[in-house]
Amino acid sequence: MKNLILLFTLCWPFYGWAGVYKCTDSEGRTDYQSSPCTEERKAVQINTKTGSKVDLNELENRQVQATEQQKQIEAQKQAEEQARLDAIAERKQLARAQSDLTLALIKSNPMQFSAFAIPPYDPDNLPPGIRVFETRLPDIEKFRRLAAQKALATGKCQRVEADELNAKSTKEQLVFLVNCSSGASYYYNEAELKE
Repeated sequence: MKNLILLFTLCWPFYGWAGVYKCTDSEGRTDYQSSPCTEERKAVQINTKTGSKVDLNELENRQVQATEQQKQIEAQKQAEEQARLDAIAERKQLARAQSDLTLALIKSNPMQFSAFAIPPYDPDNLPPGIRVFETRLPDIEKFRRLAAQKALATGKCQRVEADELNAKSTKEQLVFLVNCSSGASYYYNEAELKE
């Protein structure tokens, strides 16, 4: 009876077994084993129930490639974000440089400009109407100065009281309104100011 039970136990399939591994070394020798192959051997896992095979080396290579691709994507995203931050910093610096030129012009010509005629925009705290044009801030600061000078050049504007970006502006065509102490107002678009 013991022999019959032992024989029955040995013949009964062991369902907890994950499968068989077919391992091939660099010299082409093939072994079948129940544990995974070592790194220096080509590994193929065989499912004894279905007969299906999985090339573990290829699976590992695909996982390594997927990880590398993900790293490249992350590196690309970081590079793009850094480029975006660098562009913002450069734009702020250019806007401040244009504002400094305008303030120097006002300071050297107090008879032609009221002290607050062209207050510089703070790139870090833009008013809502200007924030829409944030990417054009250096242009805005430059053209405000040019618009004031153009109004003064008419001879009908003795002193500039205010010079602002006008609500008629679009991202492609900025428009500026200059108010003078004489009551005259002048609208200039950027195309006129580039002439």
